[in-house]
Amino acid sequence: MMEVKLFTGASFPLVGLGTWKSKKGDVESAVKISIDAGYRHIDCAAAYGNEKEVGDALKEKIGTVCKRTDLFIVSKLWNTKHAANDVRPACMETLKDLGLDYIDLYLIHWPIGFKAGDDKFPKNPDGSMLYSDTHYNETWAAMEKLVEEGLVKHIGLSNFNSKQIDEIMSVAKIQPAVLQVECHPYVIQKELIAHAAKYGIVTTAYSPLGSPNRPRVEPGPSLLDDPKIVEMAKKYNKTAAQVLIRFQVERKIAVIPKSVTPERIKANFDVFDFSLSGEDLAILESYNRNWRACYPVIVVDGKTVPRDGKHPLFPFHIPY
Repeated sequence: MMEVKLFTGASFPLVGLGTWKSKKGDVESAVKISIDAGYRHIDCAAAYGNEKEVGDALKEKIGTVCKRTDLFIVSKLWNTKHAANDVRPACMETLKDLGLDYIDLYLIHWPIGFKAGDDKFPKNPDGSMLYSDTHYNETWAAMEKLVEEGLVKHIGLSNFNSKQIDEIMSVAKIQPAVLQVECHPYVIQKELIAHAAKYGIVTTAYSPLGSPNRPRVEPGPSLLDDPKIVEMAKKYNKTAAQVLIRFQVERKIAVIPKSVTPERIKANFDVFDFSLSGEDLAILESYNRNWRACYPVIVVDGKTVPRDGKHPLFPFHIPY
């Protein structure tokens, strides 16, 4: 298994299991199968609503298949918990659900805060979101305290753009270790990854297969069915999914494909016995069109619109 080093010197496994959209009842077995298959990086989030099931799987595997210190567990602070006094309780809830004493990496899920409370998606009567006034700089200071207390080993960002990373770095006592963003050949994130790397921040790619089932205003193209990628995969005696995962591994980007299917979970990890040629890497990079599969949408007055498109902290207003 390949790893990269974080700025602390900690090892960060390059291939992990994603758990978004993994249903209760499916996610526990998926995590168990993944650990048995060799995964040591599990990506979670409070907003996914399945951390208790992930915790049940970890409880069974820690001490039998692996040690706690072998695992790299990631979770994320949800948008309704950005206020400084909400950060620690949210982290404690995740720790309780996962059955852990510490999290290896805790990310701010989005730069935009929603109105505080138990409703994960608080809305106005017309269907638009209810936001909080909390700025992510305030949230970051509270995240740093979690590190100082030993509740988390590293902190980081998810769905932040280059300017927002700069702003965090300008106030940080403890720097972000990881930036997690959507990344696949349709949005290769070359500039953003390079920008983060200048600070020693490692990137994780979510939706590495293009996530054809994600909610969006308009449906998009399918990487897994692309004839060139399918043909490329045949050349290596691999699947299109394995080629897309290997694409990120070659770039030293951590990658977290999601699956609950045993065969696919195992296949997604079976990417360390081949390398893509320079020519094939260039072909995959040439697909870039800055197209995002993950573009949250809501229905306002009966129309489907970008969820946070009008918010001043919406991260996709600038190229990267």
